[in-house]
Amino acid sequence: MLEPASSHERFTVNECINIHDHFRYELVRKVAEGGMGVVYEARQHGVRDFTKTVAIKLIREHFLDQPMFLSNFIGEAKLVANLIHTNIVQTYHLGESQGMCYIAMEFIQGMNLEQFLRLVEANGRTLPPELAVFIASRIARGLAYAHQKTNTRGEPLHIVHRDVSLKNVMVAYEGDVKLTDFGIAKAAGYLIDQEGEVAAGKADFMSPEQADFGVTDARSDLFSTGIVLACLLLGHNPFTGENASDSRNNVLHMPIPDFTKESRIVTQDLNKILQRLLERKIEKRYASAEQLLHDLEYHIYRDGYGPTNETLGKFVRSLKGRASTSKENETI
Repeated sequence: MLEPASSHERFTVNECINIHDHFRYELVRKVAEGGMGVVYEARQHGVRDFTKTVAIKLIREHFLDQPMFLSNFIGEAKLVANLIHTNIVQTYHLGESQGMCYIAMEFIQGMNLEQFLRLVEANGRTLPPELAVFIASRIARGLAYAHQKTNTRGEPLHIVHRDVSLKNVMVAYEGDVKLTDFGIAKAAGYLIDQEGEVAAGKADFMSPEQADFGVTDARSDLFSTGIVLACLLLGHNPFTGENASDSRNNVLHMPIPDFTKESRIVTQDLNKILQRLLERKIEKRYASAEQLLHDLEYHIYRDGYGPTNETLGKFVRSLKGRASTSKENETI
């Protein structure tokens, strides 16, 4: 049990500390950008020469005067601030500078899975299937945590990420796998939800419910995880069409392939996992991320030893060449 603070201490419990030395962030380089936001590598400066490398996410200027986008940007920061898990990118701080909101986040020394697969191909390599399954299992771990998250009163938040895709999974040079970008997530009380009116997410990673403008739950994220796993094993997305409409149509109607015929590295056991993940009838799909995690980990560890962060990190570091990004120095 914590003892109450004694009266002679400088600060006491429930007392607010007025901090005059505000954080200062120096933008170093742009590392990613999407439709609504831009992410920079930045240096956080504190007192007494304190520095820390962080990622800064800024909302694009032309969205600043649109209340829904600004509200969801702030909602994302508040939601993810309390998602503290090794397989989710950590949020540190929500700030505002010169009328522009920003989120300070954990900086991952690495790349997203789209960049990773391009680099694997450029090196003339193939991703070993056990590493593909390992990456998918880490995504499942992060989702299992997020899907079960509750508020301070113990009430379920019913989080659905809705944008699980190659671009939103980071792999670090040390082998850590982290889910990021909860910007279009569903979560009770945090973000404005237009489900039924807008098909949120990347078309070729949507679940059938998303593609059909339907209501989603946690199982939607599992279908998307199945597409990510298929990409890692095949080197391409089997649902990608000529445009977003074609991709959504493929998600809804394209026959799900026998993956053992698509790649020799896909075993019958692994094909069964993929078939269950990509079930269009939601009641036949995996019921939870925990169930998926069990099957993925059993697949890679049932013989005893299997891949680890260190194994994946060694493979990532063995790839030659890293995408260069423009240097942009600015302070906020």
